[in-house]
Formats: sequence, structure tokens, C-alpha cells
Amino acid sequence: PELAADLADAGVRYALVDDRHFLATGFAAERLHAPLWTESDGRRVALFPIDERLRYLIPFRPPEETAEYLRSLRAGGHRLAVLADDGEKFGGWPGTKEWVYERGWLDRFMATIGGLVESGEVRLSRLDEALAEVPSNGLAYLPTASYTEMEGWSLPPDAALRLARLQHDLGESRIAGPDGALVRGAHWRNFLVKYPESNRMHKKMQALSALCRRKGNPEAARRAIGRAQCNDAYWHGVFGGLYLPHLRDAIWRELALAEGELRRGKGLAWEVLDFDGDGHPEIWVHSESFSAVVSPVRGAAIEEFTLFASGINYANVLTRRREAYHDQALERGARASEHGDGGTASIHEIEEGIRLDVRPPLDADDRALFVERILPKALGLDEYSRGDYRPMHSWSRAGFDYAVQRRRGVLEIACAAGEDGGRLAKMIRFGSDGEVTVRYAWDPGAAGSEDLFSTEISLAGSLLPESTPAAEPWRFPIETVAKSERGLDRTRQGESLTLRWPVRLGEAAVTLRRPA
Repeated sequence: PELAADLADAGVRYALVDDRHFLATGFAAERLHAPLWTESDGRRVALFPIDERLRYLIPFRPPEETAEYLRSLRAGGHRLAVLADDGEKFGGWPGTKEWVYERGWLDRFMATIGGLVESGEVRLSRLDEALAEVPSNGLAYLPTASYTEMEGWSLPPDAALRLARLQHDLGESRIAGPDGALVRGAHWRNFLVKYPESNRMHKKMQALSALCRRKGNPEAARRAIGRAQCNDAYWHGVFGGLYLPHLRDAIWRELALAEGELRRGKGLAWEVLDFDGDGHPEIWVHSESFSAVVSPVRGAAIEEFTLFASGINYANVLTRRREAYHDQALERGARASEHGDGGTASIHEIEEGIRLDVRPPLDADDRALFVERILPKALGLDEYSRGDYRPMHSWSRAGFDYAVQRRRGVLEIACAAGEDGGRLAKMIRFGSDGEVTVRYAWDPGAAGSEDLFSTEISLAGSLLPESTPAAEPWRFPIETVAKSERGLDRTRQGESLTLRWPVRLGEAAVTLRRPA
């Protein structure tokens, strides 16, 4: 709601907003065919409600239905209908190229609208013209909201399923009516809670933005931070979004460019701060060559490891999570929409047709670099790669005490956790060039002598591991199953490298280096 003041200060006279924002605050749909005004601290902006009905008619239904709807608005005394929507609906979404172009929808639509214009029933107008000619329908103060689907996508799985059941129980007619806007999901920013990977990008961008301002806003860094704010990689709905590695890679590349510029000529340093905003401290280690974030409360794992020369965050691997649509696809099977010559499926109708025969593999813990567990000797790689196992002990969610010191050109974080058989000492050592070594000491009597102490390293790029003593490695590709405009896609997110040593050894070390 406070955006109105910022927009007005920037010289913005009017803005487009989904009509759901108005409906969710109690406006009747009949009031939404004219501009309205809002203000914050006395600075005003005009608002144009985007007509949801038009968004679902164009281009998915025959043009005659759009003409019929516009005539009904005119007959009801309404003077304005606003359409603003995605260009990819006109050929980019599945089935729309054939429907819009090859089957003649676009030609028929242009002819239909042209006929309405010639008959004087409709006039096409720019928004500034509409603002000058159509009387305001009054004052509005809008809630934080989005369109219906977005509010459902941003919910965690169980809540999303409850919302879907509630909508089903109320029935299609009530949901399509005035009551529907009062049945709401979450705010867009809840994606930052739902997906820690999104939150880490967002908070890193904010931290670098603040650092950039403190350093006088150097142009190259400021522009890179701006490019890192492209929102596509931060959320996930019908399209891949966050699940597409190349989108996240692009964000991290810009953040690496910005931080490399801001850290130019700087030595090895660290700071302890609540980096991700969750109320727990993280350790941010950086130099002119790299940036890393260590989480003492989540197993002392490295949750970001960016080398500026490559522009890669090597920890940028998405965790395999349960999604509400996994459950829905398993429950309903295929339920394809039927469309003859009467139209083509919208992206949301395609969404309703996805199916799964088997639940995708899920991770019990968030992916990062250096996640430690004790694994039973009998565990095989197949079960391990599916996440279908229970470790004998795990430090993935353990809180570690820590102490940071710099000596002889390296920075060391001494971490310790656990009691009795669960004790683990973990020394993380960073060189100024970004080389990282982790040394372990554990209780050799913590499990059976043939069981295995392990560290899992989830990698988004190529780093060379060296272990002492030599470890027995397991590798497998990390793949997610996520919704896209095509249905469900299997996407490679990175590689799991797990190094294993017999528990009886009691100590080991791993170094990660960039390939020469």
C-alpha cells in the first residue's frame, strides 16, 4: 500500500493492478470498470483494475465470446474494460501457436474487434486517455495481494492442498463469484520462506546493495545488482522459475560480478550477521576472490560458495522438495481438458492435467556443501540417491558452537557439536584464493566399526576434491520433478558427491579446488 507514495514521487500517474486486489478488499465487481485513486502520505496514484474475465477469454476462447462480454458491459452502463497480460499467451504457451495463428484466432479476433469499433460499440484507448475521459469510481486502499493462482503457489504444500480442498468444497460457482476473492492464499514474498534458495539470492542481493551504497554506488556493481533483481528466478508457479538452474545461475553470476567489483583489492575477512533474516547468525567469509556463507545452526554447512573469476555459486543446487502438485498429480492421474474447435487450454487448465505414477525422490535436508552423517554399512547407492534411508546419525540440523580466527594467511572456523557418540569437530579453513579445506574429528566408537562417516557436497559446478585419507566416493545427479508449461519436467540441478570413511578412523579431511 505504501508504494503509492514512491510511485507518485517517481512521477508515475497511474498503475495497472489485478482486479482481485480490489475484490479482496470488498469492492463489487461493478465498480471496477473505471479508474480509482489511492494515496499514501498524501501522494496519489490512479489505479486501473485489470479485467480477469478478459484475461481468460483472450486468446483462449473464440473472439465472439469477447465481443459478447464487451457488449454486456456496455449494456450495463460501464465505460471501460482493461486488458494487460503476458505476450507469451499468443504463441509461447503450449497449444497457443496453433490456435492463435494456424487456426485463425488472431485474424478472427482482429476482425471481430474491428467490427465493434466500426459499429461504435467499442473504442480502443490508451490508459492516459481513459484516465482523462472516464470518471473515477472513487478512493481505494488495496491489500497486499496477487492474482488467485499466485496466492496458492506461494503457500507451502500442506496449506496449498487445504486451500485447494476449500475451493473445491465451496464449488466453482461460489469461487467464481464475489466470495471467491475472500478465499486467499499467501503473499508473493512467502516464496522466500518456501524456498531457502530464493531467500539466499534475495538476501545476498540486499546485502550487496547496501554495501554498494556505502561504497558510493560504483556503476558496474550497481547495474549488476539491478540485473540480479530480475524476479523470474525467485519463485515458482506453473512455469519452471526457481527450478530452472540457468535462471538461478544468471542471478548468482550478476551477484558475483557485483561483489567482485566491490571487493577489489580487499583481503580475507569475515563478519557474523543474520545473513538470511531467520534470527540465527551466519558467518560471511570473503576476499577479492570469493564469497562464502557458513550456517552454524544448520550443521556448519557452506550454503554459498561463489568464486568471482568463474561467476559460479558452487552451492547453487536446489533441494528436492515435496510440492502440492506432486500429491495432486498422484491422486487424480491424468485429467486432460477437452477442447474441440471451441478454444484452446489455458496454462492453468494444462496445470490440471498433469499426472504422476511414482512420487519423485525427496531430500530430508537442504542441500549445501559439507553435510555430515553416519551411514550404515549396508546402505546402497540407489537407496541413498533416492533419499530412501535413515542415517545412524546426522549433523545436518545440528547447531554448532564456533570460533573464527585468521592466521598465516588463512581464515579458520572451528566448529563443534554434539555429546557422547554424536560429537563432531569440524574445522573449515579458507584461503584468500577461495580454496577450502574441512577437517573432521569424530568419536570412532560412535557406530559399528564398519559403518561410514560421510560428508555430502552438493555441487553446481566443477570443483576437484582431495581427501585424506582417501575416501570412498558416491556420485549421483540431483534431479527435480517440477511443473512447467509442458506439464512436469525432470531437471538436473547439480551433482551429489558423498565422501565416506570407516567410522573407526575417527578423522579425515577434504579440500576443494578449482580445476587448473
